[in-house]
Amino acid sequence: MSLLTRFLLGLGLAAMLALATRRAHVLSTSGAWGAVVVGTLATAAGWRWTAVLLAFFVSSSLLSRWRHERKAKATAAVLAKGGARDAWQVAANGGIFALCALGAVLVPSPWWGLAGLGALAGAAADTWSTEVGTAIGGVPRSVIGRRQVPPGTSGAVTGAGTLAMVAGAIFVGTVAVLSGFGKEVWLPVVLGGVAGGAVDTLLGATLQERRWCPQCAEATERVVHDCGAETSRRRGWGGFDNDAVNLTSCMAGAAVALLCGRWC
Repeated sequence: MSLLTRFLLGLGLAAMLALATRRAHVLSTSGAWGAVVVGTLATAAGWRWTAVLLAFFVSSSLLSRWRHERKAKATAAVLAKGGARDAWQVAANGGIFALCALGAVLVPSPWWGLAGLGALAGAAADTWSTEVGTAIGGVPRSVIGRRQVPPGTSGAVTGAGTLAMVAGAIFVGTVAVLSGFGKEVWLPVVLGGVAGGAVDTLLGATLQERRWCPQCAEATERVVHDCGAETSRRRGWGGFDNDAVNLTSCMAGAAVALLCGRWC
């Protein structure tokens, strides 16, 4: 199948999937457009890229809908974004994978696949950890100081969330092998995914911007709190929000997968 044919088929498939997820309120309008770009580039690189991306997207979407009301109620006052994912969230989680797919088209090399899979495994590890940990519950504790924090707080961990992080990385690695990337990618991809999830947690607890609502006397990631009051930055890097953390963790996943692929 020619590159042009794959590109057109990918565009059509991505558009249909984006429309369906937009109607299901999984993605916002901007998020749907972002998904079209990521999906088209993945299919242009080959169907195995598409298969892994679809597996990640479907599994993450299903987990986000699982016990949705419970999670929304528990984290509404903390998370900067909730509900349908926008273009920034799509780019943060799938942007590195899409760029690697483009690289595989322009300059074919097996290293592109390893880097892209490591990035996607990092995104899956973080997503699965957040969704499962919040849905099941438990006492979330910051990785810095182990103090108890509200559910949904970036940089916090639970037992269920930690297991889900590892499971998400294993899931992507396994789907990659089944899709035809080769069994040699499994260990590097899984290690990259776990590393990406760990980096996400560490950055979320240290450098991610944290804000404070003076009216409610509560920590949050929101610029405007649920009460309507404008929040102020309390610590962390200004502008280094959850999307920036996710993007950085995907880069870490890609880097670790490449290193492990070279030396393991």
